[in-house]
Amino acid sequence: MGLIETLTRRTGDTTPIARFTLGCGIFYLAFGLGLVGWPAQLQVVLHERAFVGDEASLIRALGMAVAIIGWFYVFAARSGARPVFAASVVDRLLVPLLLGPLALSGVFPLTLGTFAVLDPALALIAWALLRREH
Repeated sequence: MGLIETLTRRTGDTTPIARFTLGCGIFYLAFGLGLVGWPAQLQVVLHERAFVGDEASLIRALGMAVAIIGWFYVFAARSGARPVFAASVVDRLLVPLLLGPLALSGVFPLTLGTFAVLDPALALIAWALLRREH
């Protein structure tokens, strides 16, 4: 089977956790690509401070990382891989450990603070969905 056929083949079912993970993946993919294409959206949408130096390039790199996370969430959802759903709970619960202090120190506080709160909240929803399916 070729690469495209493998990518487009659906192997999992559409459980609530799979649909939730797919939605999260689409959000992360879109948000990340948005940062790659338009890093200044942080100033326009979230009213973050103006970039100094090479920060726009760093935001693009961050956007690429977020988009890749979204890509993997989309394919985890399509595959129905419960271990990946469980792993996403763990990694999302760890996000505030890094982003929280950065946001509190003034590094893009609205953007990083939002993710420091949003990711654990999404983790708790995913955890509840996993427990309900068990």
